[in-house]
Amino acid sequence: MSPVHPREAATHTETPPVVRLADYEPPRYLVERVSLGISLHPRETRVHSRLDIRPNPAAGPEAGPLALDGERLVLHAVTLDGQPLGPGQYSLTDERLVIHEPPSRPFTLEIETSCDPDANTELSGLYRSNGVYCTQCEAEGFRRITYYIDRPDVLATFTTRIEAAAADAPVLLSNGNPVEAGALDDGRHYAVWHDPFPKPSYLFALVAGDLAQVEDRFITASGREVSLRIYVEPGKEDRCGWAMDSLKRAMRWDEEAFGREYDLDVFMIVAVPDFNMGAMENKGLNVFNDKYILARPDTATDADYAHIESIIAHEYFHNWTGNRVTCRDWFQLCLKEGLTVFRDQEFTIATRSGTAKRIADVRLLRNQQFPEDAGPLAHPVRPSQYMEINNFYTATVYEKGAEIVRMMRNLIGADAFRRGMDLYFDRHDGQAATVEQFLACMEEASGRNLQQFMTWYEQAGTPHVTIATRFEPAAGRLSIQAAQVTPPTPGQGDKQPLLIPLAFGLVGAGGRDLPLQGATAGAEAGVLELAEPQQSWTFKGLDERPVLSVNRGFSAPVRVKTDLSDADWLFLMGHDPDEFNRWEAGQIYAKRLLIALAQACIEGRRLWDAPDYAEALRRSLRDQSLTPALQAELLTLPSEADLASEIGRNVEPVAIHAARQHLGGFIGRTLGEDLREAYEQGDVPGPYSPDPDSAGRRSLRAAALTLLAAGDPASGAALALGQFEAGRNMTEIFSALAVLARLDRPEREHALAAFYDRAADDHLLVDKWLSLHALGPFPSTPHRVRALMDHSAFSLRKPNKVRALIGTFAGSNPVAFNDRSGEGYQLLADVLLALDPINPQVAARLAGNFKSWRMLEPQRQALAGREIARVQAAPALSRDLTEIISMIAK
Repeated sequence: MSPVHPREAATHTETPPVVRLADYEPPRYLVERVSLGISLHPRETRVHSRLDIRPNPAAGPEAGPLALDGERLVLHAVTLDGQPLGPGQYSLTDERLVIHEPPSRPFTLEIETSCDPDANTELSGLYRSNGVYCTQCEAEGFRRITYYIDRPDVLATFTTRIEAAAADAPVLLSNGNPVEAGALDDGRHYAVWHDPFPKPSYLFALVAGDLAQVEDRFITASGREVSLRIYVEPGKEDRCGWAMDSLKRAMRWDEEAFGREYDLDVFMIVAVPDFNMGAMENKGLNVFNDKYILARPDTATDADYAHIESIIAHEYFHNWTGNRVTCRDWFQLCLKEGLTVFRDQEFTIATRSGTAKRIADVRLLRNQQFPEDAGPLAHPVRPSQYMEINNFYTATVYEKGAEIVRMMRNLIGADAFRRGMDLYFDRHDGQAATVEQFLACMEEASGRNLQQFMTWYEQAGTPHVTIATRFEPAAGRLSIQAAQVTPPTPGQGDKQPLLIPLAFGLVGAGGRDLPLQGATAGAEAGVLELAEPQQSWTFKGLDERPVLSVNRGFSAPVRVKTDLSDADWLFLMGHDPDEFNRWEAGQIYAKRLLIALAQACIEGRRLWDAPDYAEALRRSLRDQSLTPALQAELLTLPSEADLASEIGRNVEPVAIHAARQHLGGFIGRTLGEDLREAYEQGDVPGPYSPDPDSAGRRSLRAAALTLLAAGDPASGAALALGQFEAGRNMTEIFSALAVLARLDRPEREHALAAFYDRAADDHLLVDKWLSLHALGPFPSTPHRVRALMDHSAFSLRKPNKVRALIGTFAGSNPVAFNDRSGEGYQLLADVLLALDPINPQVAARLAGNFKSWRMLEPQRQALAGREIARVQAAPALSRDLTEIISMIAK
């Protein structure tokens, strides 16, 4: 048969079709076994697939035609039970291979195709980068390798035979356990892998190239030995120690915390420099962006070490929450991602500074997910529809999804939650499950009705909770009234009340929790369960006025407004027994102050100081009961993004920035001596260690340096430059550079140039260098970013470079991105239009930086809106970018 060449990729000048959860139907056919023969070649990789298929009884007696997904493929042959199919027996479109009359019994379909890995700049499917073949199949990349029923509820066992030139690709990897390997003619060789566990196609993986191997072993709880292997570019083996250590600790923790043991003979990780995601949990063969594997004290910061530990754990935990139990359809994405984020967060809380980790997670939620919930990209944790599933790998699905799981555990208790998880694994192992099935397990394990809780998955938006208190001294009685409302979001105008668990305490004057006596509505256990639009609770037997500490540990992802006074917040900041709420009290006080200062900037009024707040910070610095990590968090002011989200409309980014600069400068000058002492104490002697205590001391040092530089830029720049030049590890070096990057001082240019001289041969350090340039809060920053796009260190074809430079500028530098000239918006629009034909997924994610444009004041709204319209009007946009920019433009 003559090959059928693929048509040009379809363009999307019209609105792409919408996929709806309500339209879900079971697959007409199931695949039981897949045998793949893949002969790798840079420009024409041949793929022979053998599929054992049977009609799905759940689809009804008449299964009808068999539709296989496929994109960017050249079709060479199709046979059914050994008989070649002619043109009249199948049809081919840009996205489907349809077999018109398949048998109504089990049958075998064989398909031969080819694809071009070198031309695959989208990094979805099979691609080749830096000489290494790699796959990324989630969500719908497998259809770019061969024709298949590419959906998560079709699970099959896979056997994969890989063939390649031995000189170019001495390492040949796929899912499962190795079966055989050997040499072939013409300098080629092969390897066969078999995965005995049924999986959907999105979990298929293949990696081939010249890779170095770091190996260790792990003995499971049942005594099985597992070979652990990390593959990296040759010469980088010495940067894999922390990743391997993190993997072993994650494997042990999952056994102890959830009873989950690893199931294959080998667990492999491959680190590649060009990857759209952070990492991918393919069964037995995780593929990682190498920035989340490679670490050495002179190249990686404490934050890098923490990210590596967390992401290693996250992808490993997917072995059970995502692989062994997967999601029925892509609408259930939160079932694997939100649940697994919760698990990796709990792992980090158990192994590092728990309060600091919880604060970091809440910061991330507020900076990324709250604005998402408040803007045009708002969507439920389980969306009801989408145009392009790649666009729903969002903070809402991941971070808010994790918060919902945490709320559920807090509602039913840790023991019942563990029983529910065990039931979920036992009942659905080897299946594709739904959120409803997950909740059913929790209901059965706890005996509690969770039907109202399902609304958290179905309803977009961040709930607003208002709380008022009334204390009656004579009666010793405290009344608490709470009300909830969720603002309208696109497509959801009417909101239902949610079940909101608010952990709380009543703090007495001595800084201790008072007994919860005579409580109404079952609040004796320290949780206010707000299930109605309005509710009230009463507590008796109080011989002093308590201060309400509510939403402890951020027990619910909501915005809370109370009637507490400034004095109450300062009191809680110094005395709340709940460490998270000590930090939260400081954040609330600082937000109120900063928003007032920003408004004064807008109105041209004189700014004032905040001695009470500075004194509260001083007391925290001198409080020996607090860890350095918590002290560092207390010293860190609310972010500009968090403040903008709190203000909500007519946002003036310059005013917010000026308010933070003013308050930070005042604190730096007022607490100079204490900050200098904290800075000196944060100098950790001896060899570098990423342990929580050492990392916490370094974070306190960085926070102190930031405030010292705000108080006196000249001396702060000198101090930072000295730290940069004497830095013994990348944490010290980068924290100094981060301070210098935000100062309009000559030391900045000197240090950045010196850093590049050190970093030029290391692509991960170059990424840090690019991001530092993008952080400058100056009107000139858009011009600098444009200039760096022409630098040899930058490429639109390298996702990490794009994220480092453009992503940092648009996502982490609001004052420069929102410069009143509109140049930041023009820059982002230009990048989107240039990047979309190369890598639509990365372009669509970058476009999300426009999500809060309608919160801005009118002049900036007009400038941003013009650039959004320019992108939207461009011809031949990808489906990925079309969906995001259309939602933003509404």
